[in-house]
Amino acid sequence: MPQPHSKSKRARPAPLPRLVAGLLLASTMLAGWPVLAQEAQTPAPEADSAAADELRNPFGNNKASAAPQPIPDDAPAAIGRTIPAAPVNSLETDNSGLATPDLGRQNLPNPSIDGLRTAAAPWTDEPPGVRLGTFILRPSIAQGVGYERTKTGDDVQTRSFSTTTLRGTVVSDWSLHQLTINGAGTFEKNFTDSNNTEPEALIDADLRLDLSADTTVNLIAGYSLEREDAADPNAIMDADRQSAVQNFGGGARIQRDFGLIRGTLGATIDRTTYGAVELSDGSELSQSDRNNNEGVLTGRIGYEISPALIPFIEASAGRVHYDDARDSAGFARSGDVYAARTGVELDLGEKLRGEFAIGYDRETYDDERLKTINAFSVDGSVDWSPQRGTNVNLGLRTSIEPSTTPGESGYVSYLASADITHEMRNNLVARLISSYEWRDFPTSSASNQNVYIIGTGLTWGLNRYLALSGDVSYELTKPETGADTGVTRAGLGLVLRR
Repeated sequence: MPQPHSKSKRARPAPLPRLVAGLLLASTMLAGWPVLAQEAQTPAPEADSAAADELRNPFGNNKASAAPQPIPDDAPAAIGRTIPAAPVNSLETDNSGLATPDLGRQNLPNPSIDGLRTAAAPWTDEPPGVRLGTFILRPSIAQGVGYERTKTGDDVQTRSFSTTTLRGTVVSDWSLHQLTINGAGTFEKNFTDSNNTEPEALIDADLRLDLSADTTVNLIAGYSLEREDAADPNAIMDADRQSAVQNFGGGARIQRDFGLIRGTLGATIDRTTYGAVELSDGSELSQSDRNNNEGVLTGRIGYEISPALIPFIEASAGRVHYDDARDSAGFARSGDVYAARTGVELDLGEKLRGEFAIGYDRETYDDERLKTINAFSVDGSVDWSPQRGTNVNLGLRTSIEPSTTPGESGYVSYLASADITHEMRNNLVARLISSYEWRDFPTSSASNQNVYIIGTGLTWGLNRYLALSGDVSYELTKPETGADTGVTRAGLGLVLRR
């Protein structure tokens, strides 16, 4: 009769192999006992104790070793800081399956959102770049196609175009000081009209000089080229091509810490030039009377309540000087600019950092017929990471913009923007942008304007060097009186990085 099902009993090992193994273990311990006893009775030299510990464990995790001495904050980066003892089980496994000790480090890279890359893996999605002596160049080129549809009232215009964008970043690899250069250039060409091209360019450089542990100096320079937007209040109506705007800038800034007080003093000089406007009848309208130079001196004093919270006050004063004493309408638009702000700097690590300030802006004019513009200002920029793989950039900006309309001083621009990026997968990043701008004309009867922008895009990294990107956006300019202008844009392209 079959017996009920039960767990099978494991067979006992043969007694002879167990006896042999026990004898071998006992003989080994007896043979090594005199050596161990001699080492225990002979004290090691005190000077060689640390060296012996280091040979036994190069990571310095010996429980019996003395506490390591901290290294000063101003020690060279090659020395590193004190590494706390890591627990026995503090091992992370990278993609190769090899165990890697984390050594108690606090700056390990975050794992990818889909778990394909662990925190201890040294591999990164970013291309390695090209080393040029003591500099590292990270270039990229993007080639794509785009579509744009502009509707103003009942008038609708469309265009299809190709776009080529070159970008590059050069960063110095020096032990002291740092030079950073960023550049980008975009060239658009319509498919239907080979003569209608839209170039844009931007380049800026920042040289940081570390004069001492408490004093740094930044020397900055930049250049930009863009076409004036057809929806800008100063744009010429019914023009085939708006003015090309060029800006040349430079400046210097020195920052010094006086204990808990941080002082900053800076000066900037900018020159802006405007090209001729091409009218619908083929003629050109000069805009040279808008060319100007602007110099501003700014000072800031902050008090460090903690490394994460620094309230500050800031004041600036400057002068705007036009090349022509009077514009084409006979108005002298040169004048003085003033600003005062108070705010706070935040630095809570990678989760939250930025600054926020409120203040007062004022611009006066040499021509008494042009009224002074006074504006309450709100400015700020905050980088926030609510969760791993998601970054949010919030921005606020207040600026006084000049006018070309006879008798009008200008308008105040209040801009709020949000830029959200989310890592959906290790190689797939989604982006959402939005902004709202209010253009207020406080000294004239001109119609105020509201500008709304919303857009979204995806970037799919095929590998470290090649990515596919696509985006779509919509911009609506809505004046209080007059017809609305809506612009729809869409694009698709490949990005090659190195």
